[in-house]
Amino acid sequence: MSSQQSPAQAGAGTPARKAITLHHLREMHARGEKIAVITAYDASFAALVDAAGVDAILVGDSLGMVLKGQPSTLSVTMEQIGYHTRSTSRGVKGAFLIADMPFGSYQENPVQALRNAGTLMAAGAQMVKIEGGGWTPETVRFLVERGVPVCAHLGLTPQSVHALGGYRIQGKDAAGAETLRQHAKALADAGAAMMVLELMPSAVAAQVQADNPQLMTIGIGAGPGTAGQVLVLHDMLGVTRGRLPRFVRNFMEGAASIEDAVARYVKAVKDGSFPDPALHAY
Repeated sequence: MSSQQSPAQAGAGTPARKAITLHHLREMHARGEKIAVITAYDASFAALVDAAGVDAILVGDSLGMVLKGQPSTLSVTMEQIGYHTRSTSRGVKGAFLIADMPFGSYQENPVQALRNAGTLMAAGAQMVKIEGGGWTPETVRFLVERGVPVCAHLGLTPQSVHALGGYRIQGKDAAGAETLRQHAKALADAGAAMMVLELMPSAVAAQVQADNPQLMTIGIGAGPGTAGQVLVLHDMLGVTRGRLPRFVRNFMEGAASIEDAVARYVKAVKDGSFPDPALHAY
């Protein structure tokens, strides 16, 4: 592809896929079709993963680590998420676009959350993601009642890494598992349509899904019992240096191209061959 071409021009010869909406995702979930989600942060990669068939793209605050080289997500700002959401939206033709609310952008009060969510929706997001349980249902309800679809996030919540004592598995004991279930129920009742479940025993994640059948749970290191899966693009392409979580699979191995690797990921999510249950026996 020439650097003179935009992602849209590069794919001009390919029939456009029908745009996926929240309604379409709910229909997929209702019929038992797994939802394949992946992170992306720019127009070119967004166009590529979109063409490979992902259902949803997350402009994650993981960009703090992946793109900025920071040790956590905490340095990511609203300005940065807004910039990358706008960039990513220009490459998307079919996939549903979700944007992370960065640390400090929604914790103050629901009005602050609405103001910042509005900025991301104006940048092209179709849903925003916020982390944590306990105090967050009020904010979720406030946003949903005002027309902002929300993806919640429980388990390992990277914005709370210091409070959690590091990147540790959540819900391993009975008390922790019960807290996750209670938080998930409160968030679902508040109107969260989707929920990322990160780094928790697969039995706990599966129970959260069973407790809230209408909720689209998206797992990352949470086993196969969720409604879908999400991976960081750079992790699943083998780009990330250093030690990766054991649940990550390098889909570039044996792939003919990056687009082929992403298509393999989508297929593996859909047919249930990813993730491997054996890698979630915490």
